[in-house]
Formats: sequence, C-alpha cells, structure tokens
Amino acid sequence: MASLRYLPVLIPPPEVPPDLDGTDHPVRAVTREVAADEAFWTPAAAAEMTERFDELAPDWSNRLRPEEFVGLPDACERGKLERSALCLEVGSGTGLGTVHLAAHFRRVIAMDLSAGMLALAPPTLAPRVRADGAGLPLADDSVDVVALINMLLFPSEVDRVLRPGGAVLWFNTLGVRTPIHLPAAQVAEALPGEWGGVASEALWATWCVLRREPLGA
Repeated sequence: MASLRYLPVLIPPPEVPPDLDGTDHPVRAVTREVAADEAFWTPAAAAEMTERFDELAPDWSNRLRPEEFVGLPDACERGKLERSALCLEVGSGTGLGTVHLAAHFRRVIAMDLSAGMLALAPPTLAPRVRADGAGLPLADDSVDVVALINMLLFPSEVDRVLRPGGAVLWFNTLGVRTPIHLPAAQVAEALPGEWGGVASEALWATWCVLRREPLGA
C-alpha cells in the first residue's frame, strides 16, 4: 500500500469553483484505463488524441488560466524536488506549466504528442520534443523528475526513465474537476513497485510528489 502524507493546504481555493467539470469527460475513462493497463493505449487512440489536441492548440491558452498553475512552485518546494535536477515534462502542451518548472529546475525537457501544442510553446523555456508518453525517447535511468500536468500516466515508462531516487510530480490543475485526473493514491498504486510521498492542494489543483520506497521499507 502506498505511503502518502497529506500536507496542509497553503493556497486555498476561491469560493467560486471553476466552470469546467470534467468528471464525466470521456478522457477520464481513458486516464483510468491507461494507468491500470497501458495496452489500452493503441496506435488508434494515440492518433485520435493527437488530432484532438492539434485542433485545440490555437485556443489552448484561452482554455486554461495561468493562475491554475500557481501551485506548481508549492509542489516543487514541499515535494523537496532539487533545483539541480533534470526534469522531463510529459504532456507539456503550450508551456503554461513549463514556465514554473523552468523557474525551478536546472534543466527541463518539454515533451508532447501534439506538434500543434509544441509549436505554440515558448522556444526559450526548454527543448521541445514531440513524442508519445507511451514510448519515451530517453534511456533508462536518465532523468531526475518526471512531471505530468493534466497528462495520462504511463507507469512503466515513467518508472523506466527515472533515475534511482527520482521523483514523479503529478499535478491536476482543477483537481477532481480536471478531465485527466487521478487521485494521489491511485497514481502511487499504478506505478511499478512501492511508492510513497506527499500530496496536497493549491487553489483548485491537486498534486503529489512520489518516490520509490526502499526495498524492505
């Protein structure tokens, strides 16, 4: 069972919730299915998702507000993510989250399946790579942090590219209202082996930072 410690909320939400409620969005089911079994992510599913986000890209920055990402520094600090770390952001989109990651980490790689999204991301923030999260073009044990902001979880690939002692940063900008959402405990349980860490909320967001538990812990 995952060992999770829930931290006090330092950035409380406004009284008025956001308009979007993605609890019944079709991609929520995809999120759960892929986290439980990556075989659900077929070439057809990848092509459909790519087409969808390429179409959404021109208006993406109008759909998400910058304030939805203000909890990222809180997650990085209280998750004890080293500033010297190499961070891979999977599902980086147009870079709204990359701004905060690049301000914290020594180096960030911004990766997304959608070429349309990457084309609109600021080129000076981080190197941009088009790739599928189900097949990351990186060597085993090659990054210190994998950041997933409103992104599908491919557990085996995340585990493969993380160095020993590495961490997963999982961030859902609208918490349970985010179409692509998993609670912290479900993220930890989906990853191979035993994982633990800390979790909290910030504004509307929910987040967790997870690390592999030592064998025998």
